[in-house]
Amino acid sequence: MIYPKNLRPGATIGVCAPSSGVQPSQLARLDNAIKNVRALGYEVIGTPSVRCNSKCVSADASTRAAEFMSLWENPAVAAIIPPWGGEFLMDMLPHLDWDKLAALPPKWLCGYSDTSTLCFALTTKLGIATLHGSNFMNLGFREIDPHDLRAFEAMSCDAFTQQSASHYGHFRDWDDIAGPVYVLDKPSMWQTILPWLPIGGVPAAAGEGVVKGRILGGCLDTLCKLLGTPYAPVTEFLRRYPGENFIWTLESCEMKASDIYRSLWQMRQAGWFERCAGVLMGRPDGYGDTHDFTLEDALRLAFEGMEIPVLTGCDIGHIPPQMQFINGAHARIEYADGQAAVWQEGYVC
Repeated sequence: MIYPKNLRPGATIGVCAPSSGVQPSQLARLDNAIKNVRALGYEVIGTPSVRCNSKCVSADASTRAAEFMSLWENPAVAAIIPPWGGEFLMDMLPHLDWDKLAALPPKWLCGYSDTSTLCFALTTKLGIATLHGSNFMNLGFREIDPHDLRAFEAMSCDAFTQQSASHYGHFRDWDDIAGPVYVLDKPSMWQTILPWLPIGGVPAAAGEGVVKGRILGGCLDTLCKLLGTPYAPVTEFLRRYPGENFIWTLESCEMKASDIYRSLWQMRQAGWFERCAGVLMGRPDGYGDTHDFTLEDALRLAFEGMEIPVLTGCDIGHIPPQMQFINGAHARIEYADGQAAVWQEGYVC
């Protein structure tokens, strides 16, 4: 695994829009995010198309790829954080110079939703660690929420520990940048769907357990579209680490229970869950049951017979707050009584 250098104060963060850009009504929040990040001690530069959005994208695919490459090739840029995800990041992947991406020093890429499409490709295709974490526009309110500040911690140290959130909720007001970003008013409880068997196969007490492995994951809606393409050679990636287990960290947006099951079934048939030690499923956004078929049904069927822990309600993805997960990092997850502690390490530069 290739890990970017630790992010240091004074470093430059690049903002490009490989999927959706920022429409005029949201530019004040983008500018406030830049102000907040500069107050943390970083410089910020943006590419031209960040401030454009039409037909769900910031620009045509080749322009988006060129702007991302310009930040990757800029030696001053230490990390790239897109404003948010979107719909069609996948169509810029053929326009990237993958040989140059592999040859140049790596840098952090951080984001969730459609940004995880690019994170996943960089990790599985090139073996570069990426951060499934906060988007840049999440940082544009009155102040940066402590859960989002963890992204900078994750990119700045050699080992990183997080506790699951006590409460979850929603964005307070998408347009009020003078207020707090989130309303976290619902008790957060991670729940086990399938039996938890810690490493070694020793049965744990009900609702308790430990699992170890390398982190890999992202947004299920977009990752499943990479199946069968050159941009997600997952089985080859897994074989680079013989004898190691993997923990999948997944979330979804706008998928029903049936969509989730179909996608997970396809991923399993393609060999993506070889040596899977466990699955963490984030709170699904825009979700609905399919008749009487539920999320729990989807996960039980998808991982039936694998004898791995599967947890739901995890702090991943579109429903805040979220943990920061480093694709490629070694992780240890301890779970008990609906809460979890996550250690990530092994990304020493």
